[in-house]
Amino acid sequence: MIRKLVFPAVIILAAYYALLGGEYSAFDLRQMRVESDQARVELRELRSTTAALRARVDSLEHDPRTLEVLARERFGMIRDGEVLYRFADSGEQTEGEPEDQ
Repeated sequence: MIRKLVFPAVIILAAYYALLGGEYSAFDLRQMRVESDQARVELRELRSTTAALRARVDSLEHDPRTLEVLARERFGMIRDGEVLYRFADSGEQTEGEPEDQ
């Protein structure tokens, strides 16, 4: 009679310890796996961003055309003999135009 009760109790305790006990339970291992997968995705994204930034740096250091495009777009620079036209939005006030009151 005691063997019939002890053996199932030992099996139940062993299963409980295997799933929920010990240093890392099954739930802890699952959570670590999820975190590991998230870290891998983030690492992939960071590597992609790093590669794009390195390519941009290389273009800025070695490609005069990239520098010219940047100077024209960001700073409105022009070459000698060119004329720069700026178009204002209808909501913007132009120089010399009185303010509406």
